[in-house]
Amino acid sequence: MTKFTVNGVKREVDVEPDMPLLWVLRDELKIHGPKYGCGVAQCGACTVHMDGEAVKSCQVPAEFIGGTDITTIEGLGSPEALHAVQKAWVEHQVAQCGYCQSGQIMAAAAFLEMNPAPTDDEIDVAMSSNLCRCGTYPRIRAAVKSAASKLGGA
Repeated sequence: MTKFTVNGVKREVDVEPDMPLLWVLRDELKIHGPKYGCGVAQCGACTVHMDGEAVKSCQVPAEFIGGTDITTIEGLGSPEALHAVQKAWVEHQVAQCGYCQSGQIMAAAAFLEMNPAPTDDEIDVAMSSNLCRCGTYPRIRAAVKSAASKLGGA
């Protein structure tokens, strides 16, 4: 049995040690915010926070999640109290198809925790491991800058 916390709730799963965290979340816990995109940590659709750090959940084996604190898009904010990054995404109408957006938002939130006043170049580099097939990169950058200003950064 593997015990860990997801979105503030203590959870326990009995899965194979090599099962990716993405499948633990989606198949075992029915948390569908993290998406399957590529399975090789190249697209970022599966990004979640693990102990506050953005990770590609498709590449984190279950054997490494014991005792950790996992946050998915469902735990970042709520409809009544959106996280600043989620608010900025809405304000800047970032989402087009929306498939990559939970991963984008999770990556941006972790990035802004580490760098609350980023430059455009720093945003571009930080977000480069999250792909958007719709090409909303200018809106993503604008939303990250906006969230940074609301969080007291830039």
